[in-house]
Amino acid sequence: MGVKTGVDLLSEGFSHPWLTDARIGLMTNPTGITADFVSTVDVCASLADAKLTALYACEHGLKGELQAGVRFGNTVHPRLGIPVLSLYGEHKKPTPAMLAEVDTVLFDIQDVGVRYYTYASTLFHMMDACAEAGKRLMVLDRPNPLGGDTVEGSLLSAGYESLVGAWRVPVRTGLTVGELALLVNSEMEVPCELDVIVMEGWRRSMEFTDCELPWMLPSPNMPTMDSVRVYAGTCLFEGTNVSEGRGTTRPFEWIGAPWIEGERLAERFREHKLEGVHVHPVYMSPTFSKHAGELCGGVRIFVTHSRAFRAVDTGLVLLHELASLYPEQFRWLEPPQPGSRYFIDLLTGGRKVRDIIHDREELVRLMEDWKAEAEEWKERRKPFLLYP
Repeated sequence: MGVKTGVDLLSEGFSHPWLTDARIGLMTNPTGITADFVSTVDVCASLADAKLTALYACEHGLKGELQAGVRFGNTVHPRLGIPVLSLYGEHKKPTPAMLAEVDTVLFDIQDVGVRYYTYASTLFHMMDACAEAGKRLMVLDRPNPLGGDTVEGSLLSAGYESLVGAWRVPVRTGLTVGELALLVNSEMEVPCELDVIVMEGWRRSMEFTDCELPWMLPSPNMPTMDSVRVYAGTCLFEGTNVSEGRGTTRPFEWIGAPWIEGERLAERFREHKLEGVHVHPVYMSPTFSKHAGELCGGVRIFVTHSRAFRAVDTGLVLLHELASLYPEQFRWLEPPQPGSRYFIDLLTGGRKVRDIIHDREELVRLMEDWKAEAEEWKERRKPFLLYP
C-alpha cells in the first residue's frame, strides 16, 4: 500500500476541531490532488462541516500555468465563485483583508525539498500573517520527493533573505514541508497556531518514486523526478548568463550557452570524480528564456546513483569549471538595481560563492564548510521530525 498524504486522509474523513464550523482558505496549485486524482480544492469544497471561502495562489498560479517570475493579480474562481488571492503579485505576504473571511488556512502544495523553491517561503509569509491576524494554519503534509535523509548546502546568511530563501535553512532540507513549517514556526518571533496532518506510510528513506503517488509537476520547468534530483545544483545557473535549460525539453538537467564546448566541460568535470553523476555533452537551442533560438553547447546531467548524488556539489563544480574555462564570457547576472543583491548571492545565501568560484582550493574548502553546516542542521531539525 502506498503513502497517504494529508489530503488523502482529509478526503477519507479525517476530522479536526479547526475544521468544524470553520471558514477555510486553501493555498494550493495543481499538485494538490489525492492519490486518485481528486483536486484538494474539490475536497475542501465538499467538506460537510466547513466552508471554503478563499483560495491563495503562489508563484506559477493556481493552475500552475505561469512561467517563473510572472506576477499576477486576484481573480475569482469560475466554478466556486470565491476569491483567488494572489501571493505573487502586489503582495507576497497576505494582508489582514486577505485573511478576513477565513478562520483556518490549509496548505497543500508539493514542495521539492530545496530552499530556492518559492512555495515554502510563501508558506512562511502566510504563517507570519496568520500569527498577526489570529488565524490557524494547517499543513496537509506531502513527501519530500528527494527523501528525508540527505541534507546539502549552506545555511542562509542573515541579510540575504528573499523569496528564494526566507529562512536560515540549507539548500536541501531533508524535511517535508510540514516538518519545515514546524521548525520555522518554533523560531519565529511570534509563532502562529499551526498543526500538520501527518502522512501515513512515508519513511525518510523514500524518494517520491517509492510512494505510489501520482507525480504532478509542481511548476512548468519541473516536469519529472529527473528534474527534481538535479535542481538543487543547476538552479544556481539562474544567477548566471548560462541557460539552466528553460526552453528545452530538459529543464535543469541541461545547462548551456553558445560559447560552451560541451566535450571540454564534460572532460574537466570528470576530473573532480563526484559520485553518482555523469555529465555528457549535449547541444540544444532553447525556444525561450536565455539564448532563445541560439545553438548552445553544454552538458546534460545524468544521475547514476540517486543516494550518492550530491546536486549542490555538482552545481558548484560546474560553475567553477565554466568560470575557469570561459573567464571572458561567463558572468553573474547583475543586480536589478543599484544596491540590491546579486541573484546568485540570494540563491547561495551569501556572497562567498561569487568571491571564490575561480579558485579550486577555495572551492573545495567551501564544499567542506557546507558539509559541516549540513551536519549542524541535522541536529537542529531533530525535534521536528515526524517520520522515522
